[in-house]
Amino acid sequence: MIQDILPHHFDNSYKDISPNEESRIICFMDEKVLAFHDEERQGLRFPLYREVKGKDTVYIFSIDEKDYFLCLDEISLEGYDLYSLRDVRSFGLKDNRDIFAVYSAYHLYKWYGNNVFCGHCAGRMERAHDERALVCPKCGLCVYPRINPAVIIGVKNGDRILLTKYRSGFAHNALVAGFTEFGETLEETVVREVKEETGLSVRNIRYYKSQPWGIAQDVLAGFYCDVDGDDKIVMDEHELRYADWVKREDIVLQPNDYSLTNEMMRRFKEGLEK
Repeated sequence: MIQDILPHHFDNSYKDISPNEESRIICFMDEKVLAFHDEERQGLRFPLYREVKGKDTVYIFSIDEKDYFLCLDEISLEGYDLYSLRDVRSFGLKDNRDIFAVYSAYHLYKWYGNNVFCGHCAGRMERAHDERALVCPKCGLCVYPRINPAVIIGVKNGDRILLTKYRSGFAHNALVAGFTEFGETLEETVVREVKEETGLSVRNIRYYKSQPWGIAQDVLAGFYCDVDGDDKIVMDEHELRYADWVKREDIVLQPNDYSLTNEMMRRFKEGLEK
């Protein structure tokens, strides 16, 4: 999955530090990342701080003890191009290190951009120096990075699994998925989302694995469960354009292994699901 970057090490602990000349700088403009796609090395190259001196930057994480900073100013640099997150996902990079860096940086880019002003008193937010937080100097409101809990659901029916395709956007096979509502457990989210999208009831809900998904500021929790009773699908046509029971051998996987959804489909295809 996208966070599987071994032997590289990702460290998201907060540091109140300034960049040095060789620090990597991740910049976004119009939802696109500024980088150079090195096709020969199958990786991305990000600008270095010496190329963007004078711009507003903030430390976000390190990978293999190399520091990454987010640029909060819009810039353009010769030798770099703007790529959508979909572009980055399609590049077929040698490993997951660069795409995970982009997705994780995007999560914080959206958070900083959405919290310039205080939601309580409209004062301008300032960065805390002892933790990753934004603080309002007028009323004291403290805001932390937003993380949206959501579920991915593999609904089983014997040797078949429920595959879906979204009404718009992502075109490949997927599983039932949805966000957790207030006052709701993850297991209750599983039951509700399956019922809303397909009309099915489920039982025997068991947790599989989780995944950070920075493109939507999510943390995804994967569950397998079994259909309970009638297996007739009543599809929500506002959300989906396809929903059907598919045998293991007939599952068509997504074009890469970045997502928890694809791993869960693949494990079922191989008979390895829990």
